[in-house]
Amino acid sequence: LSLLLLLKKQTKQNHAILVVPTSLIHNWLAEAEKFAPHLKVLNLTGSDRHFHRDRLATYDVILTTYQTLRMDIEKLKEVDFSYFILDEAHYVKNSESQSFMACRLVKAERRLALTGTPIENSVTDLLSILSIVTPGLLPESLNLQKDRDFDRDRLKMLSRSLRPFILRRTKDQVLKDLPAKTEQILYCELSPVERKKYDELKMFYWGNLTKKFAEKGFERTKIEILEALLRLRQAACHIGLLDQKQSQETSSKFSLLLDHLDSLLSEGHKVLVFSQFTSLLKILASHLKGREILHEYLDGKTTDREERIQKFQNDPSIGVFLISLKAGGVGLNLTAANYVFILDPWWNPQAEAQAIDRVHRIGQKQNVFAYKIIAKNTVEEKVLELQKAKKELAENLLGEDKTLFKKLKMEDLSALFN
Repeated sequence: LSLLLLLKKQTKQNHAILVVPTSLIHNWLAEAEKFAPHLKVLNLTGSDRHFHRDRLATYDVILTTYQTLRMDIEKLKEVDFSYFILDEAHYVKNSESQSFMACRLVKAERRLALTGTPIENSVTDLLSILSIVTPGLLPESLNLQKDRDFDRDRLKMLSRSLRPFILRRTKDQVLKDLPAKTEQILYCELSPVERKKYDELKMFYWGNLTKKFAEKGFERTKIEILEALLRLRQAACHIGLLDQKQSQETSSKFSLLLDHLDSLLSEGHKVLVFSQFTSLLKILASHLKGREILHEYLDGKTTDREERIQKFQNDPSIGVFLISLKAGGVGLNLTAANYVFILDPWWNPQAEAQAIDRVHRIGQKQNVFAYKIIAKNTVEEKVLELQKAKKELAENLLGEDKTLFKKLKMEDLSALFN
């Protein structure tokens, strides 16, 4: 916003298009109104939007979403912009997606991509983003290569080539006054009932997978592997995810979490609870209601996001916010809380970091405490070990781990089940 204000002051003809995820439209509008009220911003979203080329020229910033850009690209590609800016640019990491293709068609003097996760799964994620903001810099053939094609020396060479085009700043570098952040793993033992169910599932799926490997081979059994891992992860969280009739039962994870919530809420703290499973959050919501714990809830189907965010931020009686990873992993500013609980580990550890960053950001005045709840002797514990062994690729390129199952081998999978 500061950059766009400066350009308007210098050129008098600043005309930028800013593309963001749908969930961040209101954030950008609010921030623009607060910090850059002199910028004329057009919210080009929604079914009632009116596209008129002459009208667009009267605005300093056209704010739209990746989905809308994809639908309107035939008209927008005829407009010459001074700046093309992508927020959460990893939304176009797939070079075969329609959103990626639409971004390549936008005409602009300058291009800028903003993201905290330039590599989520593969080096090609970053290369796809760069092919939008610096077209022609890298050969298109690079996008067709696999991670195994990038050995240590080649990654170093690629890193040196890209360095002039990437401005990387860690939070420690730019927010030196930010309060301390402490991360800790909380282990829980499954109850006898949960352990019996978990072990039965593990034996069942491993037996099935062994047969599938013999029939189709390891590489052609990925769907079955993903299903087995999903069911085991669910069993480690709450049996109600596998049998809806048992959703009112407690779980070892819930018992541990609720004990912490009772203590923290009594001290006046606010807490975020994240999960990939919206069904798990809904089960937890019913347990909170039973204990008369006021809370807010947000997932991909939530329509009044901003209202719920503001209510949590400003209402002292609401101490807990239940949030799904997909809907709230990015773009939320929830500094009223300083405790974060992650109910289930995620394959991409960067997603966990993004969730914690909902509270550890500008405006936070308290020390931040983040807890990952792990069921002992389950696939969750094995995932933590596997994450540590899979860091080399992105570490050599950007210094952070973003990969996990791209290099999954048979011995890795066997370790998860045994």
